[in-house]
Formats: sequence, C-alpha cells, structure tokens
Amino acid sequence: MTEQHIPVLLNEMIDALAPRDGGIYLDGTFGRGGYSRAILRAADCRVWAIDRDPSAIEQAQKVDAEFPGRFTILCGKFGDMEDLLAGAGVDSLDGVVLDIGVSSPQIDTAERGFSFRMPGPLDMRMGNEGPTAADIVNSWGEDELARLIRDFGEEHRARQVARAIVRARDIEPIATTTQLADIVRSVVRKAKDGLDPATRTFQALRIQVNDELGQLDRALAAAERLLRPDGRLVVVAFHSLEDKRVKAFLSARSGAKGISRHLPGPAPDAPKPTFTLAKRGTIKPSEAEMRANPRCRSSRLRVAVRTDAPAWAADRPKSVRGKRA
Repeated sequence: MTEQHIPVLLNEMIDALAPRDGGIYLDGTFGRGGYSRAILRAADCRVWAIDRDPSAIEQAQKVDAEFPGRFTILCGKFGDMEDLLAGAGVDSLDGVVLDIGVSSPQIDTAERGFSFRMPGPLDMRMGNEGPTAADIVNSWGEDELARLIRDFGEEHRARQVARAIVRARDIEPIATTTQLADIVRSVVRKAKDGLDPATRTFQALRIQVNDELGQLDRALAAAERLLRPDGRLVVVAFHSLEDKRVKAFLSARSGAKGISRHLPGPAPDAPKPTFTLAKRGTIKPSEAEMRANPRCRSSRLRVAVRTDAPAWAADRPKSVRGKRA
C-alpha cells in the first residue's frame, strides 16, 4: 500500500509562482497533481501538466473532472515541454513549476523497482520505455558503472560497488532491488546518519535510467524560451546534483555568475540577463513540514522572474557514458 502523497513546499511554491486570473501555467512534473490543484485553486487560470508515468496520467483525470476546461495533461517528458505544448497550440506561459525527481508513490510501489527497502524488479523507469536499471547493471563495464555511481550517486566507494556488481552478475544476473541492495551493502558501510548504504547507488541508476539531469537541462532552457516577460520559473530540487544545475543556470541567466567588484562589467556583446532572481539562495521547508513529511528535508526551492531579453542559446547536456574514464 502506498503512503498518501504530500506535496513538498506547497505554500512556498504558490507564493513563488504567484498565479493570477487569466494566466497560463505549466506543471512540468505532475506526479499526483498536488501542485496543479493548488495553482488552479489559487487563481482562475489555465494549467497544462506533463508526466511520462502512466499512473500519473490516470490520476490527472480526477483533476480534469474537478476543474473542467481549465486543466490538460500531456503525456511525455518535461524536457520536451516546448514540443508538447506546441502540439497543443501553446507557445507562451506565465509560469513554469518543476518538482524534480522521483515521486513518493513511485518509491512506495514495490513493482516499480525504485526502492531498496522493498523487493521488486530492478526497473526504475518513470515511463514504460527504454533500458531498465537491471539492463545497466548487467551490461555496463566496471569502469562505466564506477563512473556512473561516482558522478550521479556521489558514492565515495563507487569503484568497489562496481567491482562487486560485476562479480555478482558473473554468477547470476542481477534482477531485483534486494539483490542489488545486498551487493552494495557488502562493500559500503552504513553511514553515521543512518543513510542506507544502497541509497547513492540506487540514486545514480535512477537518474541514468530516466535521464533526469538531461531532462532538467532541457526543461530550464525550454522554460526560458516559453516564459513571457514577468513570467515565473519555480524549481524544487531534492539533491545537490539537481540544485547545482538550477543554481548555475539561474546564476548565468541573471548575470550573477562570475560577477566581481574587482572586474569590469560584462562584454558589450554578452547576452542580456533573461531572469532576475526573485530570491537569492533557496527556500527550505519549515521545521513543521519536515516533522510532518521527513522526505522533504533535503528539498530546496528556487524562483526567478523572466525579463524581456531574448533567450540564450541552450547549452548541450553531457552524459556520464560520454565521458572519458
């Protein structure tokens, strides 16, 4: 049985997005619809939502029934928001909100294979397409696995984990979450803070399977192109890999990156800032919210406001597998 889904930083998200009557907003990561419902209740506006998870698409029917004529779900990846919206006849927005990462219902459904706490197939796909986590652990070489677990999991013992995976799969294929978790625990000690040794390896695989960082990079650039002047971009991230990317993007696009009082201003031909930071730094959950929902502890919200400057050329995302050893 899954736990009730609790939207993270919900009130803070609404304050940051500031929905207004007549506005058009995108919930790029629908999940179970907590953000979409809150936006629709906050103003007499129109909300488009995106999700690749078939179970989320089913949940969206309830939101559509609750807010007839004001809500539409699009099946796909949030990194493809520009193409998905164009296909629906939408070319500009007043706000974009992204809640990055895996949702609680996905984690709590054993057969989805996201959790090392419950036995299930080693899948981890948010949608139904592409290689599974089992495909990766059973086919990638030791160097590739070590690089993946180090870069996307920030696991200090990535090489030892990769070596243990290769040894184990030589005996039998790694097909379940419990198999992989036990392999990782055999070479990684439990942290002093109680973090399960398998946490970082599972995170790395999930990010790779779903191209989460590539999706985030593409979504940020697409939001820059879609947002009207004074439109708002709100991003909730749950770990440092995501938040660093959002911070770097907004720092560059707001002109804050690399600014020093000891150096001259930007070059005359430098692109103009496309965002202003509505708040420097991040907004974090309150103590009360963390007590009610421990999973929100690592969440961080960033918000920026679109200027009228032309969008910059998008940076090309890099993949772990494309790097040299």
